[in-house]
Amino acid sequence: MTTPKILIIDDEQSIINLVSAYLRPEGYEVHTATNGPTGLKAARSLNPDLIVLDIMLPGLDGIELLTQLRRESEVYVIMLTAKTEETDKIIGLSVGADDYLTKPFSPRELVARIKAALRRYGKSGSMPDSRILKFNRLRIDPEARLVWKGDEQIDLTAIEFDLLHTLAEHHGRVLSREQLLEQVWGHDFYGEARVVDVHLGHIRKKIEDNPTQPGFIITVRGVGYRFAGDAE
Repeated sequence: MTTPKILIIDDEQSIINLVSAYLRPEGYEVHTATNGPTGLKAARSLNPDLIVLDIMLPGLDGIELLTQLRRESEVYVIMLTAKTEETDKIIGLSVGADDYLTKPFSPRELVARIKAALRRYGKSGSMPDSRILKFNRLRIDPEARLVWKGDEQIDLTAIEFDLLHTLAEHHGRVLSREQLLEQVWGHDFYGEARVVDVHLGHIRKKIEDNPTQPGFIITVRGVGYRFAGDAE
């Protein structure tokens, strides 16, 4: 089994040293970068299993870095931000961050989230349910982690796929944001449940004919979300 590679991109050397000191004893291969351009180059060349990305970086900020990276990679990204405004967190999520932590943060919590993410995305050795789910023109293949709408393959991030698959597995049942957080993120999530809304908004834009009038992901006001569509 290959050693998971973690890339830390942060301009504060003290944070790089601290996080590295917690990750290396866990057996991870740790790489670091202290500015945006170097971080983007490292992400492309190293093909890491997970990236810890600061939002405030010299040369190229974390938002722009992630925007460029998402055009070519679905690597799991945990974003770090010193800002506490809701809009800053939502912007990070809107451009493709899978999770976030607000500085100051607990290194142990960060390590726990990294472990949980790597377990979920191919490092645990567990075999996924191979049953392909079919709804109208939408097909979801859990084993290959692929989605098609008709003959078109839909590009989803890891979190987007898991949210869609979780809802589809519970076809017709309403799931709350808290239930989706628990099942998809797989850890005690200390951020706002709004993260679910942002990612589901991304999914709707990719799979719905009209995202403003969705036919698959239905909002049940005051409760959560329900997956509709005729199962085949």
